[in-house]
Amino acid sequence: MNVTDCFSGIYKGKKVIVTGDTGFKGSWLCLWLKELGADVYGYALPPQQKEDNFVRCGLDSLIRHKDGDIRDYDLFLRYVKEVRPDIAFHLAAQPLVLESYQNPKYTFETNVIGTVNFFEAVRAAASIKTAVNITSDKCYQNNESISGYRENDPMGGKDPYSASKGCAELVTSAYLHSFFQKDGSASIASVRAGNVIGGGDWSADRIVPDFFRAVKAHRSVVLRNPHATRPWQFVLEPLSGYLHLASLLYREGKQYSGGWNFGPGMTAGPTVEELVQTIVRLYGSGSIQYETQGEKPHEASLLQLDISKAITSLKWKPALQFDESAEFTVDGYRDDLNDAPVYHKRIMQLVEYIRLAQDRKIVWAVSNREPAVIGHSSGCR
Repeated sequence: MNVTDCFSGIYKGKKVIVTGDTGFKGSWLCLWLKELGADVYGYALPPQQKEDNFVRCGLDSLIRHKDGDIRDYDLFLRYVKEVRPDIAFHLAAQPLVLESYQNPKYTFETNVIGTVNFFEAVRAAASIKTAVNITSDKCYQNNESISGYRENDPMGGKDPYSASKGCAELVTSAYLHSFFQKDGSASIASVRAGNVIGGGDWSADRIVPDFFRAVKAHRSVVLRNPHATRPWQFVLEPLSGYLHLASLLYREGKQYSGGWNFGPGMTAGPTVEELVQTIVRLYGSGSIQYETQGEKPHEASLLQLDISKAITSLKWKPALQFDESAEFTVDGYRDDLNDAPVYHKRIMQLVEYIRLAQDRKIVWAVSNREPAVIGHSSGCR
């Protein structure tokens, strides 16, 4: 299997910039881009802790990273003009709901003005042909609907984080319609994914990292909202959608602009409690307690994405079932809990994920489509 042939070989030899490369999803995206043969550049705040995936994988020696705040437009623009990237992914964000209650101003500045700064830099950099803004499933006005949210549903948010992501989507739409419809301008899109899980995530107030922190401390994990449902998915699932979409934008242009959902499927996801029970079973240890006291900040109880647009128009679909996503995740944390570097373990998971996608005839892994512009091989072999 030649990993560089995935996504029609678009990324081989391309300069790709990733904002937020020191974060959980950003670091995994850089790993995959590196294996695809891209020349990867990162721009983000320094890693927060030694457990972070960026640190454990040694990415500082594998890609070209620059420390910087996405709110600092002048610094970011200078770096973009220095790099002259072909493709840009924007993941720099304040990513936590509970943190947004503590620091709402910082959350809005980072997630909204940071998005403006990203697209201003894309406008100013003639080298960029494709740009993708990564937001969140929480960008939608959540009415606790049993049906999944579609890309044309209203943006909203009752907490600062969700509202900031809804604003970031409105910013993206404004820039798309105002500046990126002209011939010769970059082809841009926004992507909204569900709750992403996998080894390397040690963020605060997220249920899977909280569970493994509790395991390390020999205590029970405390569940705030055990009956809340979320569209849980292994980290490589949405990343495959982002990479597939960006490859189509690069090859075929603006017909793929706009918003796209990437989630695990069309049925209601497991509850928080069911997720943790599955992890306990797969890991072989761990226990649960339930939070019963105190006033809690608002968090949605039901959240689901409709991914029919991606299935129909991108020919993308998730490769994994829920139990498989949980198993990939538990295996990743087993590696995290050892002291050895995890880079090669992550690559083994990537190769296994691509193999499963190929076996299941997922289009980006086995596509027979002829590229419209770039003449590369069109499948993973």
